[in-house]
Order: sequence, then structure tokens, then C-alpha cells
Amino acid sequence: MSKPQSKSAISKPTSSDSHKPYKASKPPKKPAPPNVITPAKIAWQTDDAGNQVPVSGEFGDVYFSHADGLAESRHVFLAHNQLPERLANLADKRCFTIAELGFGTGLNFLATWQLWRELRAQHPHLTSARLHFITTEKYPIPLSDLTQILSLWVQRAPELAKLIEDFLANYPPLIAGCHRLNFIDDNITLDIWLGDAGDSLASLETETSINRPYIDAWFLDGFAPSCNETLWADTIFTQMQRLSRTGTTAATYSCAGIVKRGLQTHGFEINKVKGFGRKREMLTAVMAGITDSLPTETLSIESVSLNDDSNASIYPNLPSHTVVIGAGVAGLLTAWTLANRGIAVTIVDKVAPLAGASGNPRALLAPNMTPIHHVYEHLHSIGYLYSGRLYRYFNQQAVMQQTPLILEQTGTLDLLIKTNIGTAQIADYPNEMATTITTEEAWQLSGLKTKDLADNLYLPQSGLINPQALKTIILKHPNINYQQLSVTDIKETADKVTVIGDKDSDNGNNSQNPVTICADNVVICAAYESHQLDKRIVECRTIRGQLSWFTPTAEQVLGLPKLPLKYSGYCAPFIVQSGDAEVNNISDNQPQFLLGASFVDADASTGIRREENQQNYDKLMEDIPELSNVLPDDTSAWQARAGVRTQTIDYHPLVGRLAQSRRIWTLSAMGAKGYALAPICAEALADMMLSCFAPLSAITLARLSPNRARLRKT
Repeated sequence: MSKPQSKSAISKPTSSDSHKPYKASKPPKKPAPPNVITPAKIAWQTDDAGNQVPVSGEFGDVYFSHADGLAESRHVFLAHNQLPERLANLADKRCFTIAELGFGTGLNFLATWQLWRELRAQHPHLTSARLHFITTEKYPIPLSDLTQILSLWVQRAPELAKLIEDFLANYPPLIAGCHRLNFIDDNITLDIWLGDAGDSLASLETETSINRPYIDAWFLDGFAPSCNETLWADTIFTQMQRLSRTGTTAATYSCAGIVKRGLQTHGFEINKVKGFGRKREMLTAVMAGITDSLPTETLSIESVSLNDDSNASIYPNLPSHTVVIGAGVAGLLTAWTLANRGIAVTIVDKVAPLAGASGNPRALLAPNMTPIHHVYEHLHSIGYLYSGRLYRYFNQQAVMQQTPLILEQTGTLDLLIKTNIGTAQIADYPNEMATTITTEEAWQLSGLKTKDLADNLYLPQSGLINPQALKTIILKHPNINYQQLSVTDIKETADKVTVIGDKDSDNGNNSQNPVTICADNVVICAAYESHQLDKRIVECRTIRGQLSWFTPTAEQVLGLPKLPLKYSGYCAPFIVQSGDAEVNNISDNQPQFLLGASFVDADASTGIRREENQQNYDKLMEDIPELSNVLPDDTSAWQARAGVRTQTIDYHPLVGRLAQSRRIWTLSAMGAKGYALAPICAEALADMMLSCFAPLSAITLARLSPNRARLRKT
């Protein structure tokens, strides 16, 4: 049914629409598991002007108002949260955080993004400032429908055309959890929490950061209370109060009694103002005098615009320099993520970048799948999707710099020999993330001819990571400085942390070359050696893995698999690119076939073992016998690389600040999944360090804490 002028610019289908002393954190009480995501059902109406208007099949309400939806968005949410003035006055490196209830078509975000671009063009001091937009959606619109809907705005508002193109290119598969989309060139981050709005807001962690993060402005844009009361429930307003601070603003098109009472009961001062178009009134609100020993005061929405930096009083000292110890994939991604937030980073390694387990010729980007009802807090799934988006961004940089690509998006076929998921459970996932293909399709893609491929998992966005190309892109960042250093001590004081080390650790004259580096923070990313640098970091399992590769003949190339395969190990063909030979014995532009890797527990040696090349061969032959006619059975001439995987007893990485410390952090113990997990974990670590909201739930962050009690069990 039509509801002229009763809805905001974008009504949407939604669900319910100073440093603190360290204390051991308890995992938050777990809410009921979020349901599997149900995509929105889109219908269409013709408005009074003859334009097509999308309608929610769940709630019978329009997505766009029958007037100018974009103009209404700017009136209700941008102007009445005082965003033009507040954003223009952000100080250096500050982050302004907006939270929205009801993402829908994304038009509010697009309008905000366009405003942010205009302000950054007009105000050079905003170069290092950031905008963080957090939104919730229970019934997300499928990409095909969303593309059709937003094409209307490409025509009506050409200034949004490029933003819409970039947004749609990054739109995530519709699975539950937080999907972080970083639009790096504009310093804007979009976190889309798919699932019940109450669960999503409850998942925002406020206790792991140096200072408590807060929402600066709320967009309350769910369907009208008469259509969807759950988004205006008391639990929602309770979460709003928890996540707000004195001066936090809110705006909504609705003046319904349930909205007014909910805001007032939970600490907001409300004010009725002129609505958009024919709508007589709308609400604005401001949080006045709340918790955490902040002074009680009465504020007006107008007074917020006079605040020249809405974060300055709470976060007076943002870090300017961080030292990252370890230049494997964890250290490199941590350094890049912090550098991209405007932090100067010194990254040190006792040998060289990628000298350890991260330096294989290629790494396979593919997730460990889980049944979809677990996916909300499944680090592998969200990490895999975020990593793919980041590596595709790096690919764009590589093209401009005329360097090898970071991600070769080949797709991967998992033969389901070693997995916790079957084809019936794979069917629950969106096809663009994971699917099962027919036997004939599997044979055609893989090049196999006789293997029974009726049960398979095809990952179309999976592919091969080029570690050397990634290293090259990251170390070119202007805020990153690398130096070789063997760290011998870390000293922390109230106002700084000092890293002490030897520059020439292999020449026998260490004491003659001491180096001291002072910084605001240190992040230890030294794999299993992290424990040696700080005993508060748990001693982890060391698992030796040797990867093998060889140069196939032209005839062998024709018979080898055409894309990466996962079995009880994994194998992949690739072509050597420039830079590959920096670390490994390998020739440029030659085809290679890679397979492995061995698994030797409690072994930290990295010497090459011929018998492990043979083990890699035998494992492949056992799982795919038809390749015995293609691969040479003599492995003596194969090349190999051995590394040490670092793993905790509960298989979760270590991400966070160390106990009884203000300035020492760690990101480590990625196991064999560093290239999939390090990007999202680095984002979470940077958010904790800079007092922003992380893209992982409170429960997930508790599982990753380096101080979690489970690690100390014997």
C-alpha cells in the first residue's frame, strides 16, 4: 500500500529497525543466534508523478517517499544532525561515527558520502579525518534489485553516479554479520550489520578500546512504527543510550508517540521541527548528560554545530607513531591498516619482510566454511569476504603502479575431502560466495577427468595471493618505514613505549649497533616468537609446514589442474611474476605447480626435507589418483619452502592489548590462514587502538583477546 509523505527518504526493510585500568574481560552474554538472512522482496508502485517506487514486500511500505527521496534524506538526516558543520570542523585524524537503523537501498549513506566528499574538497584539513558509517539491516536487498533501484538515482542525481558504481562493486553477499566496506580514497568506512538490529547494536563492543567509542549521530530510518514496531522497541533505545554520549544527536522523520517516549526515556532531549515537503513535523534529539562521569547538562541540537571537534574532549591524545614487530603477513597488514589511518608506522623484522611462514610463492585465499547458522560470529567467513575486497583494492593500485597483481581471482574447487560442511549446507549460502556445481562443470573447470566430483564446494571469489606483490604495495605506503632490527627489549612507561634492538644481528657485533625506537604503541606480530618478546603473550603451538613446487613441462601443464584445488592439502598452478625470486628459488615467467603442505606438530625448524616433498606428492596421489599419470614421481628436483605456523590451543588468533598494559598490543597466531584473517583482524586492532567500533562482534573480540582465560588452561 502507498503511504505518501509518511516515510523518510528511504524507508527500508529492517528488523527491529581516558584509558581504563586493565581488568580481565568476561565474554558478554550471548544473545540468541541471529537467524539466517532473508533477502527483501521488492515490489513496485507508480507514484503521483509517474515514477516507479520500490515497495517492501515484508512491510508494505515504500522505500522512497513520493516526493524527492534524496532531498528528504538530506533534510532529515544530514541537516538535522548538523552534519555539514560538524564534519567540516573535525580535527586532524579524528573519526566521526554515524549509526543508522535501516539501511535499505543505501541512499542515506550515499547522500552522506557525497557530502563528505564535498567537504573534503573544500577543507584540506579533513585529509586525515575519517567518517565511519555503521548501519543495520535485517532484510537486505539482493544485488540485482538494488542495482535496478539505484539506477533510478543515477538518472535523478548524477552526482551520485560514481559513488553508486563503487558501492555496488563492493556490495557483500547476504550473510549475517558485519561486512566492512572501506572506500579508502575518501577515508570513509561503511559497516553493514546484517541481522536483527537489536542483536547488531548489542554486538558493538565499547570496552576493549583505549577510550570508549561512541556514536556521534543517529539516523533513525526504519519503517514507520505502524508498519514495523520492532525497530522502535525499548531494547533499541536502550542500545542507543549505551552507545551514545553527551552531545550525540539523532534525527528521524517520525513523530510517533512510541518514538518520542523511547528517546526521552533513554536520555535524549527531543525537539519537533519542520518536516520535509508536505510532512508537517519530524523529530530531532540530543543526548544530554549521561554516564561515565560526564557532566550532566542540557544541550540543544543547535549547540552541537558549534562544537569544533566532537571527539576532542574525550580522545585528547591520538597516537602518532606505532612500531610493528614482525614483517610477515600479520605485521604487514597491521602496519598498512594503521598507516592508512594516518599513523606513522615503523615496521621491524630481524631478517626481512616475508622471511618467515608468510613468504611462500603463493597463498590460497579460501575460507574454512561453517553451517550458515554459525556464520554471524564465524571469523573465517567475514575475514575471507573482507580480505577479498581489500586485495581487489590493492589490485587497482598495482595496475596503476604497473606491478604484479596481489590477488589472482581464479576461483577454487574444494573436493570436500577434509571439511565440516556438506553440499546441503553449502546450498544455504549465496551463490556468489559459495556454491556446488555440477560434476560436468567441475570437470571442465578443474581439468580432472575421472575423479568423482559430485560433492564439491566452488568458491568463485577465491584465488591466489602473491605475497611479494602484497609486500611491495604495502611498503610503498608513505606512512610506513621498514628497517631490519632484532628486538631485544620492550620498555613501557606512562607516556611512551621504547623498542630496543640490534641492527646487524648476524655479524657478531650486536652490542656495537644498538637501536632505540620510541613510539606511542607497539604491536607484536612475531608469530611463535611473540612469547619471547613479552611473556604475557601465550606460548603457542608450532606447526611446521613445507610447501613444494616444480616447473612442469608443456605436456604436463595440459594434464594438471587448471585452478586451485582443496583436498586433504591444496594444489595450484601459477605463473611466476617479477619479484617472486626475491625470497624463493624460482624463475620469472615460468609456469609452476604448487602443492602441500606438510603438517609436523611441535617442530619449529625450517630446513628443507626431501621426505616432505614426497609426502606432499603422496597426499595428492591418494586423493586424486588420476594425476599419477601427469605428475613426475621423482620429487628430488622439486623446490620447497618450510615455515612455522603459529596456533593457539583454541585455534583463534591473538588480537588486542596485553594485560596490564596501555601501549603494547599483539596480532598473531593466524595458523595457516594469515592471508584471510590478518586484514580483518588488523582492522579490529586499529579500531581498538583508535577508540572506534570494530567490525567484529563483542563475542568474537572476546574470543580473540590475548588475555582470554581459556589460553591459560593446561
